[in-house]
Amino acid sequence: MRRCFDLARLGNGKVNPNPMVGSILLYNFRVIGEGWHKQFGENHAEVNCFNSVLGQNRAKIPASTLFVSLEPCCFHGKTPACSDLIIEKKVKDLRISTTDKTPEVNGKGLDILRAETVTIRTNILEEIGNWFVKSRTVFVTKKRPYVILKYAVSQDGFLGKSGENIWLTNPISKRLVHKWRSEVGAIMVGTNTALTDNPKLDNRYFYGNSPLRIVPDRHHKIPASAPLKDGTVPTWILGKGEEQPGSSENLKYLNLPEGEKFLPSLFDHLLAANIDTLLVEGGATLLNSFIEAGYWDEARVFETNKFLGDGVAAPKLEGGGKELVESVGSDRLVFHYKI
Repeated sequence: MRRCFDLARLGNGKVNPNPMVGSILLYNFRVIGEGWHKQFGENHAEVNCFNSVLGQNRAKIPASTLFVSLEPCCFHGKTPACSDLIIEKKVKDLRISTTDKTPEVNGKGLDILRAETVTIRTNILEEIGNWFVKSRTVFVTKKRPYVILKYAVSQDGFLGKSGENIWLTNPISKRLVHKWRSEVGAIMVGTNTALTDNPKLDNRYFYGNSPLRIVPDRHHKIPASAPLKDGTVPTWILGKGEEQPGSSENLKYLNLPEGEKFLPSLFDHLLAANIDTLLVEGGATLLNSFIEAGYWDEARVFETNKFLGDGVAAPKLEGGGKELVESVGSDRLVFHYKI
């Protein structure tokens, strides 16, 4: 199963909003096939696993054990149901890590296979399996994106100074953040951050696609010359709703309600756009709005070695259920998981 997880990870940032999934076929303690979900809309892990089996080993498939990191799907979406393929291949021994919480699946795939006399063992390294599909689980059960908060804090507890562009983290952390951007569907900053930092919000220091850029600008403070309005990356400006000078095919203006309905309305738009993961990079006002509303699932906080003396206070996280700590050069990276 750990090999399935290794394979699943290869689809990171390419299969959203589908989950990362890996699969292997084991015959007499020897792997004869393996595969992973490589690209959204294309073959699932099980299909690629069966397709990888060499000709001389195809006759061994019915006598093999199929390992999959996630319950096989059982409905025809962009691709046929994997449960049907498993039945077609006459596999009688299936091992999975965790069930797929998608309403159309959620145990139904296993029921279909059991009815075909397939022996199934579940919950193998389930905690790890759940981690691999956590964004998918939130997306299909809570009907909103998996929200990741990201920010850097000085040793004395500040994000920065009002109106000043201050960089706290080291170059390694900066490159890591660009890697994260390649793995999510959308990235968001507040109006003040957009004005102060004049960010591009792309992943130019890593490879892969840049995410959808989102920024509130209800009073049209962001100039047309700003990188966020350059039209190179799909961008949503959350303002009054009317078209603005310099708009393009990649630049969309959305009129969202103010107050407590703002974030749920944004989530509805993201859900309709099939975007399952939102990375919120600041500033303090925007981060605190997500925290106060309870709309966050994970926070990635860089604790740096710099002192500011005063400035904008860092958010206070409450309700985080689990923490992991890593060192990134001179920075200390703390992961807070709410689920």
